[in-house]
Amino acid sequence: MEYYTVLGRNNTMDKNLEVTKPEPATTRNESRETEVGSVFVSNYPPYSFWSEENLPTVENVLKSPPNIDTDLGLYLHIPFCRKRCKFCYFRVYVDKNSSEIETYLDLLVKEVELYSQVEAVKRRPLKFVYFGGGTPSYISSRHLEQLVARLKSVMSWESAQEVAFECEPGTLTQSKLQTIREIGVTRLSLGVENLNDTVLVENGRAHSTKEIYRVIPWIHDLEFDQLNIDLIAGMVGETWESWKDTVKRTIDLDPDSITVYQMELPFNTVYSKEILGNDNSGMQVANWKTKREWHNFAFEQFELADYRISSAYTMVKKTKPSHFVYRDAVWHSSDLLGTGVASFSHVNGVHFQNLTDWKSYIDSLDTNRLPLGRALATSKSEKLVREMILQLKLGRIKTTYFLEKFGVNILEEFASGYNRLRDEGMLTLSEDQVILTRKGLLQVDQLLPEFYDMKYRNSRYT
Repeated sequence: MEYYTVLGRNNTMDKNLEVTKPEPATTRNESRETEVGSVFVSNYPPYSFWSEENLPTVENVLKSPPNIDTDLGLYLHIPFCRKRCKFCYFRVYVDKNSSEIETYLDLLVKEVELYSQVEAVKRRPLKFVYFGGGTPSYISSRHLEQLVARLKSVMSWESAQEVAFECEPGTLTQSKLQTIREIGVTRLSLGVENLNDTVLVENGRAHSTKEIYRVIPWIHDLEFDQLNIDLIAGMVGETWESWKDTVKRTIDLDPDSITVYQMELPFNTVYSKEILGNDNSGMQVANWKTKREWHNFAFEQFELADYRISSAYTMVKKTKPSHFVYRDAVWHSSDLLGTGVASFSHVNGVHFQNLTDWKSYIDSLDTNRLPLGRALATSKSEKLVREMILQLKLGRIKTTYFLEKFGVNILEEFASGYNRLRDEGMLTLSEDQVILTRKGLLQVDQLLPEFYDMKYRNSRYT
């Protein structure tokens, strides 16, 4: 589970869920409670401003020569899971049989092949490849080997700096992990989320702690370049005692990097629908203050265990440098081909999303058409804001980077926003950089609307 670009998510809000006030991702109105609609800020401008009417801009940009100074990455959405988590709002399927999975994977290859033939992509090397979901490790070793062999024949990634792969512990066997290693995966992302079985069951997770402890030795034996473990602070049923235990046990698992997200309630999750339908049966989601305290506690313990902060969510071992090529490339506006149902792409400032339902996606590729659903071409100022707010998640940004790339002094252009956040104790300012305080880092997503253009504030995000 990696929330850097929301790729593969079902970012279409249920029309039956009416929003009567601005969503948290587009307003700085501080809320004590975790509201339905709270979501990780993954892109700018907000997705709700993308439209089908803008699709001709995608056709134009794909026909244009690429910017040779811009890196290119590939995202592969594998939308299959054993079970749907109650907090999940990705586009996933839990009811597809082997034949349907094979059909999907065949068409995923066709989609990559269609991209490989367009002017903006052909002959460009891939800097990174990301297998996301859903659960990429859900598919069989046979399907995985066939998929990768066909993909590499269309678009080679031999020179890629990173091949990342998301896993759910209960789907892994020793032989499948060996296959994952053999196809060239460098960063294995293990969706642990919590190390308390009661919490895992309550939140609808498919795996158990027994399965986590079973696979960890296999992973270490295979010596992947990087093992990342995902955690979520504030899952339903979490307590201070259980969270402290999860943090301790995570350190004992000895990952190379650890990612901590705070529990959110996006639209279209099981939990959100229960809350909006007043059918939550006393369910309580930790408030933001509590989640930030838990997040901070985890970071403090990881620092004591010799990890250092890599972003607002991620810590890496000091003794083994780890990299997040995918994250850093996306946050610096690399071109990205998002393939698979509902996936998101951006090429030379044009953002676009694939069709979001199974049949439409399949039918489009069956007729040799890219399965495009909606798009938005961004302006120079929007590109700047996008990079700036996403890079703020790293905890510090250099003002010279934006001056050299966009010709803008961000401390002057966005003086009111930066001064306000400084006065609130969220960050510090100097002539050449902005540094978030720990207070600001723990709530960075709630700070970012400070820099939105007025037309995007207080709007629907997705």
